[in-house]
Amino acid sequence: MEQNIDQQPVTKKKLSWHQVNEGVAFALGNLGHSAFYGALSTYFIVYVTSGMFSGVAPAIANRLIGLITGLVVVIRLAEVVIDPILGNIVDNTETRWGKFKPWQVVGSIVSSILLVIIFTGIFGLAKVNWILFAIVFVILFVVLDIFYSLTDVSYWGMVPAISEDSHSRGIFTALGSFTGTIGWNGLTMIVVPITTYFTFVATGKHTQGPQGWLAFAIIVGVVAVLSSLCVAFGTTEKHNAIREAAKQKTTIKGVFVGILKNDQILWVSLGYLFYSLAYVTTNGVLFYLFKFVIGKPGEFWIAGAVATVIGFVTSPLYPILNRFIPRKVLFAIGQCSMILAYVIFIVAQTNLTLLVVGLVLFNINFAQLVTVLSMTDAIEYGQLKNGNRNEAVVLAVRPMLDKITGAFSNGIVGAIALIAGMTGSATAADMTAHDIHIFETLAFYLPLACAILSLLVFLFKVTITEKKHAEIVEELQQKLADGDATVVAEDSQVTDVTATTKVLAPVSGQMLALSDVDDGYSHGLPGVGFAIRPSDGRLYAPFDGTVRFTFSTKHTLGIVSEDGLETIIHVGLGTVNLRGEGFTTYYQDGQIVHAGDLLMTFDRDLIKQSGYDDVVVTFFTQPGRITDQTTDWPETIQHGQAATTVTFKA
Repeated sequence: MEQNIDQQPVTKKKLSWHQVNEGVAFALGNLGHSAFYGALSTYFIVYVTSGMFSGVAPAIANRLIGLITGLVVVIRLAEVVIDPILGNIVDNTETRWGKFKPWQVVGSIVSSILLVIIFTGIFGLAKVNWILFAIVFVILFVVLDIFYSLTDVSYWGMVPAISEDSHSRGIFTALGSFTGTIGWNGLTMIVVPITTYFTFVATGKHTQGPQGWLAFAIIVGVVAVLSSLCVAFGTTEKHNAIREAAKQKTTIKGVFVGILKNDQILWVSLGYLFYSLAYVTTNGVLFYLFKFVIGKPGEFWIAGAVATVIGFVTSPLYPILNRFIPRKVLFAIGQCSMILAYVIFIVAQTNLTLLVVGLVLFNINFAQLVTVLSMTDAIEYGQLKNGNRNEAVVLAVRPMLDKITGAFSNGIVGAIALIAGMTGSATAADMTAHDIHIFETLAFYLPLACAILSLLVFLFKVTITEKKHAEIVEELQQKLADGDATVVAEDSQVTDVTATTKVLAPVSGQMLALSDVDDGYSHGLPGVGFAIRPSDGRLYAPFDGTVRFTFSTKHTLGIVSEDGLETIIHVGLGTVNLRGEGFTTYYQDGQIVHAGDLLMTFDRDLIKQSGYDDVVVTFFTQPGRITDQTTDWPETIQHGQAATTVTFKA
């Protein structure tokens, strides 16, 4: 038996050609989607301040610019409440084409049409009746934002729908992020040439006029629709237990309660909020810098080119550096680079070479990756401290922060344009020293302060480092083993009724008693579990039940049987320090699984080479509920064979 087990090698999950095609189609979707978001969040405000009210009296135009800017801030902030509702709408959609693809197509078509209408200045309505214009604008912008959000929610919601395991999901997500960078930064490179060319075709003037902005919106809208069609026709939504099990909805109340009860999520969020406000605001004012300060709007493409190149370098570089450098240090390096960039922006004036150096430093940042990882690790911190995992918070809080900072940055950029006189047909020649000083103060000094605050928050208030998280996980596991914490919902009640669950071996290998596992992990827990020294790297479901959670390091999962037996499966000793490397999961938290379903593969060679033990420990939480457990197991066992039978108070 031992020889047969060893003949089962662990094979890495490979993508089929169909999955490759799906990955390409999915990636193309975010190309247009990110370009649309860039047009809406950054260049719409530029259009509002420079071309939307062409032909309107300056006094009324400035009043309308202030009004529209303020309305955009309010509307975007309202999205924080609306998005969970839209997510529920998408989740409850049932069509022959699936739940996500219809919203991809409908959302992109409707939002693109409305984008074009708004970039017409609503057909010049402001020249006829500016009050009616404001009313119609609010209606159109709200509807546009709703349909854009439906597209956004459905796009990223497709990841678990088109892929069944975390390995391929990671690839699809990386592909989407990669093309998203191209769509966002590519827009920076083409916006001036497009708006200038089409304005020249229509008027004979080499400037960025309303005609050029309209052409820009049409091109972005067409690309967004074509990208969504790639997703609709190039991907296939799967119908499986993973998708059927994902019933839990995220509410705005749940998000805020989760934040307030977890101080580390709170501090990480605050640090990211300061960073994002600085980053988004600066990206919003770069066009004004090149047009009104440097006087070279045609060179604005340089900003997009630098951001694209640096983004391609830093994203793949992060995981390599993080093997040797703690993420808190990497965050500090990124923030110090950003701070130095602002100093260069302030002293560079019109020196384009210095500005390019500043742009390079500005785009060297690891803030988003560090934020996501820190929030993910804060799940176990919250579970240890408060008894609640609050996983939905991690899924919702960063996008929520992005929308909050996007709203405020739109308001800041609009205010800068108004106060510094960078509106209408103004040029660099119209700028006074006072205007430039106002611009620098609001565009650079204010974000600089935010960048410094972000750094200080992470250095002095964020304590959830990799080492600290490993300690938290070990302590949490000990509490679970001692019965001080549970896997199921807090409102579940234990009765005097007993139930019996047959527990199958989750892996193949040599059976061990918990008392034979020498690491302190099973201290005081004889008789409430078992261990197996595995002969291969596959882990299967030990019974029919529901996966309640997975630690962010992937090496530990909690599963509850249909009868209510709470069980923890822990792969390896000390493997928390691998930070998920070498582990691939084939389920989703909340998924209903059946005995024998493949849940995970793990790299035994990597575990051993890293100096850790690969023993798989299975123990039952709340030991006080257990009334009997059989221990007459064989010396060696195959996965799927009965390992023990547990009788407990249900």
